[in-house]
Amino acid sequence: MLRKKTNGYTRRSGRSPIVVNKGAGGIDRRGFLRGSGLAIGGLAAIAATGGSVTQATAQTAATRAIETIKSVCTHCSVGCTVVAEVDNGVWVGQEPGFDSPFNLGGYCAKGAAVREHAHGERRLKYPMKKENGEWVRISWDTAISEISDGMMKIRDESGPDSVYWLGSAKHNNEQAYLFRKFAAYWGTNNVDHQARICHSTTVAGVANTWGYGAMTNSYNDIHNSKAIFLIGGNPAEAHPVSLLHILKAKEQNNAPLIVCDPRFTRTAAHADEYVRFRPGSDVALVWGILWHIFENGWEDKEFIRTRVWGMDQIKEEVAKWTPEEVERVTGAPGTQLARVARTLVNNRPGTVIWCMGGTQHTNGNNNTRAYCILQLALGNMGTAGGGTNIFRGHDNVQGATDLGVLADTLPGYYGLSAGAWAHWARVWEEDLDWMKERFSPEKVGDTAMMNLTGIPVSRWIDGVLESKENLDQPDNTRAMVLWGHAPNSQTRQKEMKTAMEKLDMLVVVDPYPTVSAVLQDRTDGVYLLPACTQFETRGSVTASNRSLQWRDKVVEPLFESKTDHWIMARFAEKFGFHDKIFRNIGMDEGDEPNIEDITREFNRGMWTIGYTGQSPERMKLHMANQHTFDRTTLRAIGGPADGDTYGMPWPCWGTAEMNHPGTANLYDMSMPVAEGGLTFRARFGVERDGDNLLAEGVFTPGSEIEDGYPEFTMQMLMDLGWDGDLSADERASIDAVAGAKTNWKTDLSGGIQRVAIKHGCAPFGNAKARAVVWTFPDPVPIHREPLYTNRRDLVADYPTYEDKKFWRVPTMYKSIQEKDFSQEYPIILTSGRLVEYEGGGDESRSNPWLAELQQDMFVEINTRDANNLGVRDGEQVWVEGPEGGKVKVMAMVTERVGEGVAFMPFHFGGHLEGVDLRDKYPEGADPFVLGESTNTAQTYGYDSVTQMQETKATLCKIWTA
Repeated sequence: MLRKKTNGYTRRSGRSPIVVNKGAGGIDRRGFLRGSGLAIGGLAAIAATGGSVTQATAQTAATRAIETIKSVCTHCSVGCTVVAEVDNGVWVGQEPGFDSPFNLGGYCAKGAAVREHAHGERRLKYPMKKENGEWVRISWDTAISEISDGMMKIRDESGPDSVYWLGSAKHNNEQAYLFRKFAAYWGTNNVDHQARICHSTTVAGVANTWGYGAMTNSYNDIHNSKAIFLIGGNPAEAHPVSLLHILKAKEQNNAPLIVCDPRFTRTAAHADEYVRFRPGSDVALVWGILWHIFENGWEDKEFIRTRVWGMDQIKEEVAKWTPEEVERVTGAPGTQLARVARTLVNNRPGTVIWCMGGTQHTNGNNNTRAYCILQLALGNMGTAGGGTNIFRGHDNVQGATDLGVLADTLPGYYGLSAGAWAHWARVWEEDLDWMKERFSPEKVGDTAMMNLTGIPVSRWIDGVLESKENLDQPDNTRAMVLWGHAPNSQTRQKEMKTAMEKLDMLVVVDPYPTVSAVLQDRTDGVYLLPACTQFETRGSVTASNRSLQWRDKVVEPLFESKTDHWIMARFAEKFGFHDKIFRNIGMDEGDEPNIEDITREFNRGMWTIGYTGQSPERMKLHMANQHTFDRTTLRAIGGPADGDTYGMPWPCWGTAEMNHPGTANLYDMSMPVAEGGLTFRARFGVERDGDNLLAEGVFTPGSEIEDGYPEFTMQMLMDLGWDGDLSADERASIDAVAGAKTNWKTDLSGGIQRVAIKHGCAPFGNAKARAVVWTFPDPVPIHREPLYTNRRDLVADYPTYEDKKFWRVPTMYKSIQEKDFSQEYPIILTSGRLVEYEGGGDESRSNPWLAELQQDMFVEINTRDANNLGVRDGEQVWVEGPEGGKVKVMAMVTERVGEGVAFMPFHFGGHLEGVDLRDKYPEGADPFVLGESTNTAQTYGYDSVTQMQETKATLCKIWTA
């Protein structure tokens, strides 16, 4: 039961018992709950609102119905349904969604605690700003006015690129889309979000291999796998409910589970084969497995002949990776990798799963392409039970990426070309010349700022600190808007602190203050705006498997929090483009943009990836009828959504009226396109060096073109004689765009897609996947040593890249690697997730039920290393990186990590180099658990294609505190 404790906010002194007791060497469960403001299962949250608890009677409880509302968990990307129980507008309980085909009634610790995320007493309750070093409560009108005036002053003095708009994987699809549109109307491509630092190398590597940069199958389709190869991921902690699906295949199919990881994780504990390898040597490991496959002729030769280009060049590289060389580089024995190869060959189709362990490297794009090539060689693509099942980290990181909250594209991966801007101007019914005038008139070479890739979030601090002359934009970044972002999830924390202090203005929009509120020592120019959680609004969210689900609003906004789209609308008013940006979007009560109208607007424009068929009505229908969908195929069996795939995973071709079911498994040629079948995308031309890049004699059932073919254009329809199938309205729409040159991506009517599918064809063509990406720094994926490596014997053989400038900023590679830090910093440092927390941890460490489970930041040290260093389990130690950042954490002496490797989780913040920053949080808004961020010790290093940060392979030294 809830017990009323006080009518006021918890006083700062009320938190001291936790701090004192923890410093004294630990705290028990009862003490933790008492010190955190919780007792006998109750919360002080109700007191924080100034409210009270009304005693219930048997009569009122019996007569008042509890309303149940479906939502979706706001943590990882599995997409678990949450059934909220609401009593008279108050969220009083929750149950897992037993009808959901994704979580099947399962929850992890975080999912079971999401009610507290919405009702949490440690939330940011009203707008605040720093004034003379103190947090001061202000009104929304004051906050919007002061921030807007400051930004307009910066815009006038330095141009629109000097304000950086950092978005969020926690926005729903509609908010993410509106955020990218908002940045465009402001006039900058300096906009990005968390995908840059989690799976940008996946998107780039995978999309450039076969067309789309997303999970090809689904969590559920793993039920069909005969083998599971998991590398650089720990779903038992990072995506716990996904383990239901992995273990089902393991038990039902006797599918061997192979886990490759530098650390013996909780996932590895379930493995039939655990392969420990050196951090940063993924390409060498995969090539070591492929060496055995090619040496024995075990590859799928017919699949390669008909559907893959460039595998001969891969074979030439793989031939260099003998078992001896692979063991020298990775540490994995050749005999073990021979066994792994044989297991994968004898158990097809198998699936490959990876997460950030493979992506966060300076050659991360090489890693992700190597994983794809392994599947192409085995013929495991485009089939149930196969594919590359890429587990995304946040609940809507897939959707926010799809909707273009990125520095290098508009929504739908259209890019930033003149044609891309013309397309979206047509969707928005905007004057393209007016849009151009919103951007700085300056150019970089021959490229206008409108068409120039922005600064990625991984490098925003360099936009502030780098000399203006070294940047490919008119001036430095002067204002930073962190809208749903944990800054402690990024490396180089000490430099970030300096950057935050140099800014003219720092704006945080979030349900929680985040580490941004305390990392810097500013006395003014910092604003905290309380955004709603996703349980206080409605909208769609895209799970890792590309399915869209609809969240209904659970409760009205708490405290003085506002929805993200309401806040954007207020800024749009101040900036003078409100009427333009919302010309096709209605307003709900309180001048809040209508969510369904935003959905319909991106439905009208995102033809590239098929975000066009998932209307609000269809998504809501699926949520209401979850019980009708098969738990493995995700296909509805009867009911009102009969034949649909749950959530209509993209591409869901054409308009909603076309009723395409969605595409469960990408590139599956066993079924017609109209039923969810698909080819590889013809994205890279029709030939290369005289070689055919289109598929050879293979096609989907019912295709009237019985061979490979390019992507569809109006001219192609005319040449085939299929243009007569277009309606008059469709033809008029096509003519209005570019006539015969209009293609399947720019036709706003959907007619070209509809007609292509009517004739059994995929709108984007039928091509080969390419194993060699000639547009990348390494066309054939090769191993390169991390920037900070203790294997100096390998640097000469496998060096990093030359220093270069891209994404507007100078980027160092060789100039760092050529310096030997390994004598002073001999231990490899890597990082990862815990089951209790998520992301930067601000919201989950503010949740008492989760905070109780994990109260200390720690470093895992191998037993031999610990004994050699004189470190005892449970002691406080210093961990320092080669750039001088250091953290004071608890030592966990364990065999989980191998000799010479240390691991730290990345969810902590609120301490900086041994200093507790609790007193710097706004009163009552500090998380229950604070700790050092591993990223204070983490170092410089960025992927050669996407600027992904390298957090999985740096160096450190450790000593007792």
